Amino acid sequence: MTGADLPHVLVVDDDDRLRDLLTRYLGENGFNVSAARDASEARASLSGLQFDLIVLDVLMPGEKGVDLARSLRETGSKVPILLLTALSETEDRIAGLEAGVDDYLAKPFEPRELVLRIEAILRRYGELPDTEDAVLAEEAESKASFGAFRFDLSRMILQRGEEHVYLTTAEQALLAALVKRRGQTTSREQLHGMVSGNAIDPTASRSIDVQVTRLRRKLEEDPKQPRYLQTVRGQGYVLYTD
Repeated sequence: MTGADLPHVLVVDDDDRLRDLLTRYLGENGFNVSAARDASEARASLSGLQFDLIVLDVLMPGEKGVDLARSLRETGSKVPILLLTALSETEDRIAGLEAGVDDYLAKPFEPRELVLRIEAILRRYGELPDTEDAVLAEEAESKASFGAFRFDLSRMILQRGEEHVYLTTAEQALLAALVKRRGQTTSREQLHGMVSGNAIDPTASRSIDVQVTRLRRKLEEDPKQPRYLQTVRGQGYVLYTD
């Protein structure tokens, strides 16, 4: 890719040292990078530039990261958001998922893991070409249908008739996991492992519950009495397709 074709990432963090480190590291690893020290600067950048992804710190002076993410989603922004949290900030991670962020990464983290998380999100949004393994995995899966919905696992696209239904990256990953095990009950821990690749997380069950609630709002006529994405009491969740 040429410089103009590189994915454009906005790093928002009030820690000068970390912000500079991430800006430099991402720039060395195939991204165009802009930086902001707080929500106000981030809003100014977003008003004038197009971004493919936002790396957003949860704790900042003034408007918090979660509040900025929620505001962006409420005003229609679909730019993917990766939230940076601390290991102890369970409530902030849950709040971030509820606000519509696509993924979160707990501090401290290896910069390489951040790059891999960003690349995974961008692939789901079609901003990066798929790796050979990803292509093979996608070719092995078929499109799933349930009611008026069609979900294309190869492109992670959900449609209702001719209408495209917006899903966050986390929602895409969860729906894909459920589709792959359609008709089978899957525990919250199993779903978390399939979605994140990390089966050891004390917040796994609650995180999955939050995402299921959000997904039901988009799939079900009555989310409180779901037809497709159902709860199996004491066991987990199951997706029924046509």
